[in-house]
Amino acid sequence: MIDAAPEKIILSKPPEHHIAFGPVPSRRLGQSLGINNVTTKACSYTCVYCQVGKTTEKIIEPRTFFSPMQIQETVAARVEKLKARGLAIDYLTFVPDGEPTLDIALGESIDVLRDLGIPIAVITNSTLLWRDDVRTRLSRADLVSVKVDSVHDDAWRKINLPHHDLSLATILQGIREFTSGFSGTLITDTMLIAGINDDPASLSDTAAFLAGIAPRTAYIAVPTRPTTVKKTHGTDEAGLIRAHEIFTARLPSVELLTGHEVGEFAHTGDARSDLLAITAVHPMREADVRRLLARDQADWRLVEDLLAEGVLKSPDYDGERFYLRPVRCSTH
Repeated sequence: MIDAAPEKIILSKPPEHHIAFGPVPSRRLGQSLGINNVTTKACSYTCVYCQVGKTTEKIIEPRTFFSPMQIQETVAARVEKLKARGLAIDYLTFVPDGEPTLDIALGESIDVLRDLGIPIAVITNSTLLWRDDVRTRLSRADLVSVKVDSVHDDAWRKINLPHHDLSLATILQGIREFTSGFSGTLITDTMLIAGINDDPASLSDTAAFLAGIAPRTAYIAVPTRPTTVKKTHGTDEAGLIRAHEIFTARLPSVELLTGHEVGEFAHTGDARSDLLAITAVHPMREADVRRLLARDQADWRLVEDLLAEGVLKSPDYDGERFYLRPVRCSTH
């Protein structure tokens, strides 16, 4: 029995929360309208490569964050505004700045969005799939992406920094149980971190596990945006080649996610709202920010004001300037 005792960090100031954001260009899902269905930043992991920042509330017990009606009204309003501008949406994607399956109303929220006629995806870190109720909620999605960075306990702990009551063996069994009964599209995501999970033995064992759950496509990724732990870097070119060779020997479809997204970030005419909603979940490169401002008919002074207010920050990563929302917290 897993004890759901929380590891909690108290937010010093509740950040402005945007339930719907984008669409953003997704290398897996095309134009993806994001749904941020948990509050900042409730998660079961504190991944060293996380692009959003350190987890402020590490929990594994699902609870209510927003009602399905709040989700439906917010998403429907954004879809209507985007369609009026002639902008395409390929997926409605539950991809918050925490873990979406912590939302006890996830299944109901998926159901109330069906009338919009757009496929629904959920990007999960897989940590709660050992729970029957979570598997039931998640099964309502059209597409689910499950995360499997490693099947080795030591690497898993170093990379994902899990809640202290989680067990990798239990998580992997939960993934098997979910995927065996899921009728939608299944894809997987494996982030390779140099010196931790990119050696041949680790890659072979991860590939063997993934072959057992038979995803449509297994994606291999490296960090391309600022990471929570600054010295965290993805595997090198040799590591990617090695990973691709090992995965393709066992899996019918393997793709590398090593480049930047191709496409435009959607705009609604409200530059402040668009920028803050996207950067809460998806750090943006400076060139993308400038294009978004131009389309929203705003100038760079808005960014300077947001930086001065402390609601936006601009770290550098691999020689590029990024803009993202800071996570305000104090340990408690």
